[in-house]
Amino acid sequence: MEILVLSLLAGLATTFGGLLVVIQPSFSEKALAALLGGAGGVMAGVALMDLLPSAWKLGGIASAIEGFSLGILFIFLLDRLFSFFMPASHGERNSFYLLNMGYLIAVGIALHDLPEGIAIAVGYAAESQLGLILVVAIALHNIPEGMATAAPLLMGGMSSKRIMIINGIVSLFTPMGTIIGLMLLKISPHLIALLLATAAGAMTYIVRFELIPESRRRHPNYSLLGVFIGIALSMMLAISH
Repeated sequence: MEILVLSLLAGLATTFGGLLVVIQPSFSEKALAALLGGAGGVMAGVALMDLLPSAWKLGGIASAIEGFSLGILFIFLLDRLFSFFMPASHGERNSFYLLNMGYLIAVGIALHDLPEGIAIAVGYAAESQLGLILVVAIALHNIPEGMATAAPLLMGGMSSKRIMIINGIVSLFTPMGTIIGLMLLKISPHLIALLLATAAGAMTYIVRFELIPESRRRHPNYSLLGVFIGIALSMMLAISH
């Protein structure tokens, strides 16, 4: 029960990110760059210093490489799918364009949150401290995701109440992923190593091709600062256990 509560709290960080946009629409680019960079640093640190080594320890190098590759491939295909449906034109940002963008981001984030929820379940199965680290990392990651969903919807004219409802629905996908992860582990506990490595691959791809580029686009210096802080935080969490 504890793991589901913590997973829900990590998911609700998405709603919190949306709330920040609704309350403060003019959130500074520097602050957002630092937040995105920090989330990227934490996620990269957790993936490479906790998830991957744990997968290697539990299942050997073959399982670690296989799972890591599967995680990268999964998110890569997911990105290609949404790139196909995402409007290619970045011309006039009218209400329809902005609302469409917000909906697509929300769907993409919801699907990203499923493997993150699975990662929480697998982390707790491997070691409770690792599960807690993942909850913190994913919560930090979900805040800018909630902001990314809310911003275009707000600019497109959607009401604050409806934006919060959408973000609330997206938040539920993290605990849903945790439930799926717990079910998979009951079917075969040997999946732990593979799923840990898969989560590491998925998180690494998101950091490399989504969080860091978006952070640097907003402000490269504050992005770098956020990354360093995030990596330092993840190192301290790793050392603590």
